[in-house]
Amino acid sequence: MHRDLRSFLQTLRNENEIVEISAEVDPYLELAEIHRRVIDERGKALLFTNVKGSRFPVATNLFGTVRRIELAFGKRPLEFVRRAVEMVEKIIPPKPKTLWNFRDVGLTGLKLGTKRVSRGPILENRQSKVDLEAIPFIQLWDEDGGHFNTLPLVYTESPTSGKSNLGIYRMQRYDAATTGMHWQIGKGGGFHYHEAEQRNESLPVTVFLGGPPALIISAIAPLPEDVPELMLASLLANEKIETVDNPLGGHRLLADCEFALVGHVPPHKRKPEGPFGDHYGYYSLTHDSGRFLYRRFSTGAFVTVVSGSDARGARSLELW
Repeated sequence: MHRDLRSFLQTLRNENEIVEISAEVDPYLELAEIHRRVIDERGKALLFTNVKGSRFPVATNLFGTVRRIELAFGKRPLEFVRRAVEMVEKIIPPKPKTLWNFRDVGLTGLKLGTKRVSRGPILENRQSKVDLEAIPFIQLWDEDGGHFNTLPLVYTESPTSGKSNLGIYRMQRYDAATTGMHWQIGKGGGFHYHEAEQRNESLPVTVFLGGPPALIISAIAPLPEDVPELMLASLLANEKIETVDNPLGGHRLLADCEFALVGHVPPHKRKPEGPFGDHYGYYSLTHDSGRFLYRRFSTGAFVTVVSGSDARGARSLELW
């Protein structure tokens, strides 16, 4: 499995499943339109290496076909679920021989979760001054309210229980230091923010970009609220997810992500978001969203920004 996004991109190159575009491409409308035409033809993944106004590349359509999904994850996660169900059906009542026959399931379970490491790529570079305009957020449609990051991996922890959540909530960039945070009703990050507001506290948030494909899929998985997304990510990756201390304090960082944007959402503050060309085929109207205030963020040495939805039902990063 792939420990980071760089590994997956190299596999796509080896399998002739990605096209690298070196011509300058504008993140305002142009990049998304190129992507839409490619995805309509069930084309290859795209890596834009010369994005106007930014030194960072943009990757899209990474999971746009079944073949690329299998290149990202293989068939192992489905096999694990099948074996687990089979085990439950056969080990009651438990017998030593039966348990031994399912020892592979137990060994897999030992690999679930996270593990602490002392260093990781995420710590190799850090901006001395926050500049979100250096990151190529994409404007997908001409009536959108601005540039959006639509595939952020948003990590929060409950201020009451400490339980974690990794979700995807779109973020409109307002300026070089702030974005909106589109908390979705009934999602873990929104629950955590509600708890923080009830305590009149800001909610610390760390937003990861890129990282292992397993993280991206896990962040959108419809898991029960008490099941950590990082647990699913480790199952998909077939190893524990490595985390590293943030030298500036706060949440631990996912060691192999490309970006970590570290900040907080203050209580009881809203700012208009949108319009936004939604994947349901219409523009979401302007409305208030929570405001995400960045204090600082660290970046990995190889930085890839992956962007999200368009308004015709096909995502800019096609996940299925």
